Amino acid sequence: MKAARFHGQKDIRIEEVAAPSAPLADEVAVEVLYCGICGTDLHEYVVGAIVTPTKPHPLTGVTNPQILGHEFSARVIEIGKDVRDVKVGDRVAIMPAIVCGRCIPCRTGRGHLCELFACTGLSAPTGGLGEIAILKEYQVAKLPDSMSDQAGALVEPAAVAAYGVDRVGITGGDIILVTGAGPIGALSALYANAIGAAQVIIAEPNPHRAAFAKALGLGPVLNPMDDSFAATIAELTEGRGVDMAVEASGSTGGLTGCMNSVRRSGKIVQTGLHTKPATIDAM
Repeated sequence: MKAARFHGQKDIRIEEVAAPSAPLADEVAVEVLYCGICGTDLHEYVVGAIVTPTKPHPLTGVTNPQILGHEFSARVIEIGKDVRDVKVGDRVAIMPAIVCGRCIPCRTGRGHLCELFACTGLSAPTGGLGEIAILKEYQVAKLPDSMSDQAGALVEPAAVAAYGVDRVGITGGDIILVTGAGPIGALSALYANAIGAAQVIIAEPNPHRAAFAKALGLGPVLNPMDDSFAATIAELTEGRGVDMAVEASGSTGGLTGCMNSVRRSGKIVQTGLHTKPATIDAM
């Protein structure tokens, strides 16, 4: 089958690779329908291996080159003998986390903190940028008939955005700042608006992304590089600061902007991936 494999910094190749073997008892084989390119994939390409393993992964045993792609929709083409929740022909969305199920975080319902955490499309034998992928049954969720294949590929990043917003706990009347209007930032803003934020403010210096954010019609879109940024935040919040902030840019500037914009006892969630150490003023 054809697959896009990451070999190293600025080195992704479309290659012919062996199709995966038949799924094990608790696994599902899927044919990929649509796959998104995550910011994590971009970071790997630009910076070099960050998440992809340069030595055998302790859970999956794989090492680079790695088939990328962890935001995808797919159709089930084969199931293992113990699989019960999906059947051949079902369209599914993917939850890419692969966990050991044995460590303390896994046994206490926090598999995302698994001590041996791996990820389809980053540290696993298959990924969404291959024609066929093998997944554990717990990694797939059936899509409703009302959802398109393309929308199904957005379930994973939408879940990331929603989880981040839920971590700060929005209630009716809250004002939220989102720094960064990339896919995760935009989805975070949309979700915050949907669950009852009184106002959503988006900070984005890139004019193209800022224009996209304005088109969403959620609220003010500000350039955080403008000298008037802090004053505008103060004006929009009657001098108090925002109740909470989602940092979705993965930049020190974005994190600093969040810290300077939240009210006293306000909350910040760091959703964006930092590829470099972030320097902050702790005071």
